Amino acid sequence: MKKVLIIGASGSLTTIVIEELKKQNDVELTLFARTKNRISNIENATVIEGDATNFEVVKNAVSGQDIVYVNLAGDLDTMSKNIVKAMQDEGVKRIIAISSIGIFDTPMKPVLKPYRALSDNIENSGLEYTILRPDWFTNGNEVDYEITHKGKPEIGGALSRKSIADFVGKLVKNPQDYIRENLGISKLYIVR
Repeated sequence: MKKVLIIGASGSLTTIVIEELKKQNDVELTLFARTKNRISNIENATVIEGDATNFEVVKNAVSGQDIVYVNLAGDLDTMSKNIVKAMQDEGVKRIIAISSIGIFDTPMKPVLKPYRALSDNIENSGLEYTILRPDWFTNGNEVDYEITHKGKPEIGGALSRKSIADFVGKLVKNPQDYIRENLGISKLYIVR
């Protein structure tokens, strides 16, 4: 069994990711959220209520996991530093994290600074990371996305939460893929 910790388990994207991961028979989920009654799909999962700015709570949640999936907002600098240190201390190597499109733009929009801090902290961690920089999310009922590598122009536009969840599911199924990659993910629009 792959033990997967989801930090930020009550978010709108994470809810779809959880649904996708529950399709995999070899995944054991631990759901971590600030308010556990905001998590809707807790069947067959361990639930931890906690704040990712509290290092000891994060460290206890990380202990014994194989993969950590991070999808947070707020003080991402502090939270990502706590998650990285907890993973290093507990010997957990694999992390998948959601950042944002535009974090490498110059000048960078101030609203994106926390997402850039998360990205930088994870990239400099020595962990086996995949950072996703999605475009805006939609509730579309489709799986349609393109990946762009760091340093290449980000393409496309808003994509469905199902598309991001599909890619995260593939990363959990094949955790050796896209190691130490910072990837843009968006829907490719063809102009005619």
